[in-house]
Amino acid sequence: MIVNNIALATKGGDLVERTMMGLVKEKREPGAVLKEVPVPDIGPDEVLVRVKASSICGTDVHIYNWDAWAEKSVVTPNVFGHEFAGIVEAIGSQVMNVNVGESVSAEGHMVCGYCKPCRTGNSHVCLNTRSFGITAPGCFAKYAVVRASNIIHNRPDMPFELACLQDPLGNAVQTVLSGDIVGKSVAVIGAGLIGLMSIAVAKACGAGKIIAADINPYRLDMAHKMGADVLINSSTEKLSRAIKKHTDGEGAEVVLEMSGNPDAIREGFEGAANAARVSLLGIPTKDVLLDMGNIIFKGIRVEGITGRRMYQTWYQMRGLLDNNLIHLDGLVTHTFTLDRYEEAFELMQKGLCGKIVFLHETSSQILQESKFNSHSYQVIS
Repeated sequence: MIVNNIALATKGGDLVERTMMGLVKEKREPGAVLKEVPVPDIGPDEVLVRVKASSICGTDVHIYNWDAWAEKSVVTPNVFGHEFAGIVEAIGSQVMNVNVGESVSAEGHMVCGYCKPCRTGNSHVCLNTRSFGITAPGCFAKYAVVRASNIIHNRPDMPFELACLQDPLGNAVQTVLSGDIVGKSVAVIGAGLIGLMSIAVAKACGAGKIIAADINPYRLDMAHKMGADVLINSSTEKLSRAIKKHTDGEGAEVVLEMSGNPDAIREGFEGAANAARVSLLGIPTKDVLLDMGNIIFKGIRVEGITGRRMYQTWYQMRGLLDNNLIHLDGLVTHTFTLDRYEEAFELMQKGLCGKIVFLHETSSQILQESKFNSHSYQVIS
């Protein structure tokens, strides 16, 4: 079964929608436009999701601002956005693992399954990856299409505005758990949203002293609330020196670099202990010059982090959430409707916020759908 330009029916009668409003990266320049676009078709192995909530990622800010990374990485024109939660509206004829009416999110990397990385347990770095909201249509719209194999089932009682945060939480989980963490001193550089999540994950997984560094007092205050033991404002003191001061001169045993700022990356390596692990998640917007001798002679292990390990990270994350070892409630500070996207991105760029969530329907509608169990939409063959 293929749904062409959306063929949906409610239990009480017919409803046909062929277009929807979507936030589109239309031109290869800063900004975006909210416009009417076709509702995407689904193939036999795909799922149509009615998006209930989506959130802005740092990657979306790169796309909105149109920096050097976006220029070389993003397909246009395209609906962007990749962090979401919603309700399954329709399924393809070959889909066996997903049912209409279920509450879901999704893994955003669509991988080939046959290249060497995919066949050796490293599909998160598939050679033929298509990325939801970057090189394929995303979720800043009423509907989104996802491969059934990428679907993540959410607990029926999990609010959509929290369920949509699992994608970035997965980034934090992979970054923290890419090496030993128990009892070790940890420096989190960049208290953006994934940095804040990393603090919570590191704390839950038994880290020793956790040091958070940023130049934004608002974000540093949030870092403290998430469990950081030491706060460093790197605009007022040299980051590497401050890290060593709080680790008895040794440096941090684990450095989680979340900012992508070239100076912060260099300072992170300088502030790392001998034999430290440095995990890099932040995306630099320009080339970074590093002292390779410092890395080599200190015996530093460097981990590049992209997305989530498929699907190990999702199961680790589920265990942390389901057992109440980490909590996401305090991360969402602002909600907007999609038509207020300019305000949302402006606030994100100023850094005077936690996580920003787009509510695609009214709060009362979302609350009602959160209770789930039964759903009125059916597939049209």
